[in-house]
Amino acid sequence: MIRYALRCDQGHDFDGWFRSSDAFETTRAAGHVACTHCGSAKVEKTLMAPSVAVRPSEPALGPAEAALRALRQQVEANSDYVGLKFVDEARAMHEGRAPSRAIHGEAKIEDARKLIEDGVPVAPLPFIPRQKAN
Repeated sequence: MIRYALRCDQGHDFDGWFRSSDAFETTRAAGHVACTHCGSAKVEKTLMAPSVAVRPSEPALGPAEAALRALRQQVEANSDYVGLKFVDEARAMHEGRAPSRAIHGEAKIEDARKLIEDGVPVAPLPFIPRQKAN
């Protein structure tokens, strides 16, 4: 099936589904394609963006999704995943008990709030880590 963006001679826009381009032309020539708003049979196809198939493993991304994917890649490439040890590791680095390094992991919301209240520089990430702690 093909979806066409259509416009009548009165300027109304609407969509129509057809088995093929030939089916559209045949149906239109027979006067069976009419505007859904005013009933005019003077209908033409309009410009429309093509539908491009993507592989299921790589869905099409919008700008926000692409930015999140890029952020995730940046975080994963430039920091160590510490899982559920995040709170302890962040606090130890802040207090000078562990060498400072970039980390990411998981924390309960109340534990993350306590870190922030104590002045530990942390920020939530807008995605769930791929790795799971045991």
